[in-house]
Amino acid sequence: MSTKRILSILAKRYPGTGMTDLGNPEDTLIATLLSAQTTDVQVLRVYPGLRKKFPTLSDLAKTDVRKIEQCINSIGLYRNKAKAVKALAQTLLKEFGGKVPNTMQELVSLPGVGRKTASVVLSFSFKQPAIAVDTHVFRIAKRLGWAKGKNPQRVEKELMALIPKKQWSEINRTMVPFGRDVCKAPKPQCWRCPVRTWCPYPKKVILPP
Repeated sequence: MSTKRILSILAKRYPGTGMTDLGNPEDTLIATLLSAQTTDVQVLRVYPGLRKKFPTLSDLAKTDVRKIEQCINSIGLYRNKAKAVKALAQTLLKEFGGKVPNTMQELVSLPGVGRKTASVVLSFSFKQPAIAVDTHVFRIAKRLGWAKGKNPQRVEKELMALIPKKQWSEINRTMVPFGRDVCKAPKPQCWRCPVRTWCPYPKKVILPP
């Protein structure tokens, strides 16, 4: 079955938006930065409190980093992330007039922002074709035989070469919930998978435990 058809099937099963798509570039950027090596659910628990205490970029840029830490200390790597959020706010104000840029080159120049985070912002907030390769996309793309790369950057390039550009943004939006729900690590729940018939993964788990 074509990649287009598989993505369409997954899109019907998982029609929602990304969890860190918070409706505007600034919140989407900060929330996605915070989601590295922690779950979106954990981030969304702390994020409202963070923005209530620091509603503007200026507030984040001027505060003591330890106060940001206090707001996010239940998520992974919170000390490093607090520093990144403060530096991000300062850079956005100084270099970009307080606006989130809308190009990959500019986004990855920001503190704490890699290609995955940048791709999420481009896709969710600016409706630009982008493939955000997180752990779910990385795992599922390899199980489906769509990529063989050993790092996210290589997998991103392979997916870009394989998937029509107009479907790039569907990849992260559908594969992340699919990965959480069915195509889990280390053992996928293949008996629940809507695309298992076309999946070449050799270690399928056909029957529930």
